[in-house]
This record gives sequence, C-alpha cells and structure tokens, in this order.
Amino acid sequence: MRRVYLDHSATTPVRPEVLEAMLPFLKDEAFGNPSTIYSYGREAKKALDEAREKVASLIGARPEEIFFTSGGTEADNLALIGTAAANEKKGRHIITSSIEHHAVLHTAQYLMRHGFKITFLPVTPEGLVRVEDVEEAITDETILISVMHVNNEVGTIQPIKEIGHLARERGIIFHTDAVQSVGKIPVNVDELNVDLLSASSHKIYGPKGVGCLYIRKGTRINPILHGGAQERKRRPGTENMPGIVGFGRAAELAGQELDSEMERLKGLRDKLIDGIMNRIEDVQLNGDREKRVATNANFSFRYVEGESLLLSLDMKGICASSGSACTSGSLDPSHVLLAMGIPHEVAHGSVRMTLGRDNTEADIDYVLEVMPEIVARLRSMSPLYNQR
Repeated sequence: MRRVYLDHSATTPVRPEVLEAMLPFLKDEAFGNPSTIYSYGREAKKALDEAREKVASLIGARPEEIFFTSGGTEADNLALIGTAAANEKKGRHIITSSIEHHAVLHTAQYLMRHGFKITFLPVTPEGLVRVEDVEEAITDETILISVMHVNNEVGTIQPIKEIGHLARERGIIFHTDAVQSVGKIPVNVDELNVDLLSASSHKIYGPKGVGCLYIRKGTRINPILHGGAQERKRRPGTENMPGIVGFGRAAELAGQELDSEMERLKGLRDKLIDGIMNRIEDVQLNGDREKRVATNANFSFRYVEGESLLLSLDMKGICASSGSACTSGSLDPSHVLLAMGIPHEVAHGSVRMTLGRDNTEADIDYVLEVMPEIVARLRSMSPLYNQR
C-alpha cells in the first residue's frame, strides 16, 4: 500500500545529514560537557558555538541572541513568563491572539491567574489578526505583545512586520511564535521588528527536544528555570549537545534550500487545494488563500466527522491531522477554526494536510484519487447529509 505523510506541521523526519552530524555527540567521540575547560569540553563548546551561528544565520540574528531550549513550548513559556516577571513594575497587560498555539494560550492563562491582564484579539474569517485591533488594545500598562508568525492549523501568515513596527513605536516588547515559519518562509528578525522569537528543531527535519528563543540584545527577560549559568544565565542546565548540533545542521540546510523547496511545495499545495475543491462538493478551504505558508492545506468537509475521515485516510496509507498535533486527542473542535467563526458542526469535519520535502506530485495524485471516494462513503452514512 502506498504511504503518504501529510502531517509535516506536527513533526518531520530527521534528515540523514542531520543524523550524521549528531552521531559523534551520541557516542564516545564527542561526549564532552561544553562547560568544562579541558579538551573534550572545548570541542563541545566549539560545536555549540557553530550550531548557534547556524541557527542565528537562518533568522538574521546575532549568535549571542540565540538561547537554546527544549523546544518551541519552552521558548514560548520563557518569552511570556520571563518578560512578564522582568517588566511587571512597568505594567501587567499582555496582548495576544485567540488563535495562538496552546504553548502561548495556556501560558497567558497562567499569567492571568497570577494577576496579569490578557487581551485575546479576534481574527478575521481568514484567520488574520488586524493591526488596528492590536493598536486599539494597547494601554499604558501593556508590556508585551505576542502574535504567532504562521498559524499551525490553517497556515495563515500574520502581519508581523506591521505589528512589530507598532510595538516598537510604543516601546512594547514584541514576541512571535515562529515555530511554523522558520525554515518555511524567509524570516529576518530585524525586518519583522521582533524582540523575541521562538523556533523548534523538529519542524525543520531536526531532532525533537530542542528549540530556541531569540532574544534581541537589551530585551529585559528573566529566566524561568534556575540552577546553572548555561546559555548566559537565561536557560540553565547542561546543553543537549546532540540535539543542538542537529538543530544547527537542520537550520543550515533549511536556509540553503528555502527558496527552491518553498516554490516546489507551493505548486503541490495549490494542486492539492484545487483538486479537493473541484472534485468534492460542500468543502471549504480554511485560512487565507494567498497569505498562506506553502506547506499548509486545511479543509472542512461538511456532513463528515473529522476523526472518521482521518481513520479512513490512514487505512489508505495517508497520514493527516485534524489540527494541532498537541491536541489531536481532544474531541473538542479546533479553537482556531471556532475563532475564525466556523460553526462547530463544520469545524468537526476539518482536516489539515501539511506538505514536506518527501512529498511528490504522485502523492498528491493519490490523495485526490482516494479522497472523493472516502468522503462520499462517510456522507452516505450521515443522516444530516441525506436530509440536506
């Protein structure tokens, strides 16, 4: 049976070149602790610095502004909680959007329980944050704005540059969760006017369990972990050397291939979207058609239950998801789709297909061949479809 992996926004396979770079740090060749001063430690420190340079280069940052973490979730927590703790004497108001990843939403809710006021901005039906809504929400107490760069479920690209410009004019720290944009679209921290940026290795064919937070020089932020002086006292704990080296190599490769790969994937994405929309009735594309990352296609199929659709696709060897991988076990509709104004019954029939470097045109042809038959079979069992 043909196997087609269309869940690259959930995770990606580790590239052979990345694994090759990591292996010495998993064996006795390069096992040293970079905090030590003898030869093993110096070799590890050199590799750590090189990885930091590679990640910094991918986003247009300086190496000393990159702080390695255990992943995007920790980076988001550090950005929000660390900024709140360091700046609470200036104010206790934070602005974010209603469609953020739960790593930001749940952290914001945590801060609410500790006395901070949080504004959750609405979005358009296409899933876009309006800059004017951000401006209207700002108060004298606002110390942080956090808006994601690319939405993990529907792929919309937010107006980060414009929001960042607004934040800079008002002297407000600006964070973006760029887990779904780094390595997929051009990202430059200066052009985007961001002070903090979260990224993750396993979204760009690197290992799981490692990510980073970019912290612009001069940005006030407190650590949220304690116990060591690693990462210039911002993130204590012995560095995950295999993961960091792998992240660095993955970032290097992503930068080299960005333009050509995104152009290729955009063609596959458009073929998938056009094929689904033309071959199946009562289906809608979720998210903005143009302001959309090249890897993402998210659909709602009316009169179909999303979980049944995913299971049927899996039986045909096709891996997709119903939204964020972190909440795929939930029976609740996507909070992103609900925030976009999509009714519960339609949101329940959503499927996210996200493309990657291993996908081919033959994969898309196969999906377009089997999808109409699957949807038709599931709808034949739906009393709502038969009574429409």
